[in-house]
Amino acid sequence: MATQQKELLIPRDDYLKAGVHLGTRIKTVALKPFIYKIRPDGLCVIDLAKTDERIRIAAKMIARYDPPKVVVVSSRQYGFRCIEKFASLTGAVAISGRFIPGTFTNPKLPFYMEPELLLVTDSRADEQAITEAAEIGVPIIALCDTDNDASFVDLIIPVNNKGRKSLALVYWLLTRQVLRERGVIPPDGELSVPVSEFEPRLTPEIPAEES
Repeated sequence: MATQQKELLIPRDDYLKAGVHLGTRIKTVALKPFIYKIRPDGLCVIDLAKTDERIRIAAKMIARYDPPKVVVVSSRQYGFRCIEKFASLTGAVAISGRFIPGTFTNPKLPFYMEPELLLVTDSRADEQAITEAAEIGVPIIALCDTDNDASFVDLIIPVNNKGRKSLALVYWLLTRQVLRERGVIPPDGELSVPVSEFEPRLTPEIPAEES
C-alpha cells in the first residue's frame, strides 16, 4: 500500500511511545478502514501510516483558510492545552470545555461566531459543535478513536484521542504541518515549541491516564 511506503512525518517509534496507535476494543464502521490489526486482548491497533497521511491532508485543508476562521474544539480535559497551544501558534480560535448550544447558529448570542472550518478532538464529546457546523455547511475535521462515530465528519484523523501524550503529539504535528503549508517555517522546518508544551499539566483534577 502507498500509505505504508511514504516516509512518516516523525519516526514510527515516536508515534508508538505516545500511544497514538492504541484504539479501543470497539470498532465502528467508519473507523474499520483505519484499523491495522486486533491484538490478542481485543484492543484495536490504528494504522499509523493512515494517521500520518490524514494529518498531512488536514494541515493542507487548514492552511487554506483565514486563521481566525478556523475553530478548534475540545470538550475533553486532556485536549484543553493542546487546542489552546494549536490556536496560539496558528491563529485559530479555541473553544475548550462545554460547547454552548447556538455558538455557530444563534446570531443573538454575544459569543456567536461564524467559522469556515471546524476541527474537533473527539467526534462523540464534541457532537454539539459538529451538529451545528454541519447545519451551517462548515467542513469538519475530527480526531476519531476506533469507537467513534463519524457522522457529518468530512475528514477523519484516526488516533487515540483519550491519551494526553497522544493528543499532544497529534496537535503538535498538526501545528507544525499547518505552519509548513503556510510557508511560516520551511518544508522541513521544526517548531520552536516542544511537544511537552502541548501536554496538560497533571493535577489532582486531571489524573494520569495510560498512553
